[in-house]
Amino acid sequence: MSEVKNTQIAAVQTGYTALANNSILEEALADEYAGLEFSIDRVKLPAGGGTAFEVPAEDGEDTEMVKDITGVILYNHPAYAYYASAFAGGHAAPDCSSIDGVTGIGVPGGDCRSCPFNKFGSGEGQSKLCKNKRMLYILREGELFPVALSLPTGSLKTFTNYVKRQLTKGRKISQIVTKISLKKATSTAGIAYSQAVFTFERVLSPEEITALSGITDTCKAYAANLSPAMIAEDDIPFVDPETGEIVEALN
Repeated sequence: MSEVKNTQIAAVQTGYTALANNSILEEALADEYAGLEFSIDRVKLPAGGGTAFEVPAEDGEDTEMVKDITGVILYNHPAYAYYASAFAGGHAAPDCSSIDGVTGIGVPGGDCRSCPFNKFGSGEGQSKLCKNKRMLYILREGELFPVALSLPTGSLKTFTNYVKRQLTKGRKISQIVTKISLKKATSTAGIAYSQAVFTFERVLSPEEITALSGITDTCKAYAANLSPAMIAEDDIPFVDPETGEIVEALN
């Protein structure tokens, strides 16, 4: 990379407006990293009611624990997963999955709304056999690659309420900065689990919104090509949002 390019990259504006200069970085990537394939890193939620996220470390090999994640939720979509056999841990691909909450791919596949496995009571107690989660793509300030957070069932209600509050105030969540933290919650059976908490930080400037548009499009394209294995169940218990009932993975 030339000295001129280094100077230009160092001179970018603060906040998300820095991404308006991403053409410079794209050129650098083309020059120096041709042939490498990059994927979106995943953020993991703890089991047992922990209140810290596990995120990739700077070296790209290890992970570190952080109390909260602050950034822009560029894009989000359903991530439904049905396992014909009881989930036994690991990251096995589901038998049927959906990234739009409308059409399932696999067996049984078809219309999610009429699927008997997507009904309360189809699983243990009042839970669903089809695990309804949501994938969030979050861009933290000062970074070019977003991270993905697979939001478990037990946090869907808090996310829905947060989105509703922001829309009531005329704010799209893709145009604001959000802080996501965790709190310890307890099911009706007395089992502790981690629940996401969403806090409004600030509204993006028009310049920041424009600068983020390209990365948002990239997230949408990435999501459209997710394979069932990429939305495989994490090694955390499933929490029913209505009853608080937890169906734990088999040992």
